[in-house]
Amino acid sequence: MSQTSVQKLSSPDTATHLDVELRKVFKVFNGETAVRGVDLDIHRGEFFSILGPSGCGKTTTLRLMAGFDMPSAGEVLIQGQSMNNVPPYRRPVNTVFQSYALFKHLSVWENIAFGLRIKKLSGAEIEARVKEALKLVKMESFANRFPNQMSGGQQQRVALARALVNRPAVVLLDEPLGALDLKLRKEMQVELSNLHQDLGLTFVMVTHDQEEALSLSDRIAVMRGGKIEQIGTPTEIYERPKTPFVADFIGDTNLFQGRIESSDSTSIQIVTGNGLKLFVQPIDSVDLGGKGTEVVVSVRPEKIHLSLYAPTVETNTFEGRLAHVMYLGTHVNYVVELATGDRLTVRQPNTVGSLPDLNTPIYAHWAAIDCLALRE
Repeated sequence: MSQTSVQKLSSPDTATHLDVELRKVFKVFNGETAVRGVDLDIHRGEFFSILGPSGCGKTTTLRLMAGFDMPSAGEVLIQGQSMNNVPPYRRPVNTVFQSYALFKHLSVWENIAFGLRIKKLSGAEIEARVKEALKLVKMESFANRFPNQMSGGQQQRVALARALVNRPAVVLLDEPLGALDLKLRKEMQVELSNLHQDLGLTFVMVTHDQEEALSLSDRIAVMRGGKIEQIGTPTEIYERPKTPFVADFIGDTNLFQGRIESSDSTSIQIVTGNGLKLFVQPIDSVDLGGKGTEVVVSVRPEKIHLSLYAPTVETNTFEGRLAHVMYLGTHVNYVVELATGDRLTVRQPNTVGSLPDLNTPIYAHWAAIDCLALRE
């Protein structure tokens, strides 16, 4: 191991408000580029999620922060200090894995104390910190149990306690709830959010679960092909995606390809290849180009209204028939086939007693403010 890699870290830069910074970071494996020039600033105390499909580079990005991989180019900084030649055990971070990575032959207490023993802390210090960590995750009564004597949710809490006991500046979460069933996953999301608020630490989570990222995060980075497609708050990412990929990946949406026919200060008229005339309210900060520009229109399913009778508004109103009805308890999903052959997915809350029959003639309509035009 080089002398550089075991250097003693200087004191963290407490003046900076950033806990993690990536500066034009690349990572290449056997000639394949997994991360392509990523720039990222993660604020102190933030719950930041990295979201994207399989193979997009999100886990590699987390591993670069943790030190399990080193960048091929660029720089990783934690609390203002360069981490490029610093091994994982010397970084002020701890990682919680989807697999929990608990030692099966050690009790809960010994699993949590393991890292502290490696650091050669005193017995009294170890005991105090393990007790504190167990209390944080509400696992005091499980101290003498072994991993195979606990449920998945309980093991996840132990994994969190083991990460927190080292008092890291940053907690890295690699698909932390991915192995849990749906009900327990929802419960652990609430606990994770409460824990983050109580501790005030910086959490960086990698996940492919869109709902999880939207519900837990202060900000989200959406990755695609090793690059960051968009960074924003959950509301910005969902309501104002900057690209068709983000609109399609985050939640459900209806996408229509077309060309700008005309525009003024109040609306943009877009005509699709099938002849649908769509009206979109312009956004001052977005330049879509002039007449003839190819764009994609995104309409979220919950923004669309259905009516058995022709509504009084004419813009973004289309006649069709019900092609599919799916009852989902809290809401109902409809598929409406328009006269042009286009299909709309519509989501409405379950407030009606009976569902309409298939092939029922129906009108679908939405406001210009409830759809978004995006450049290809």
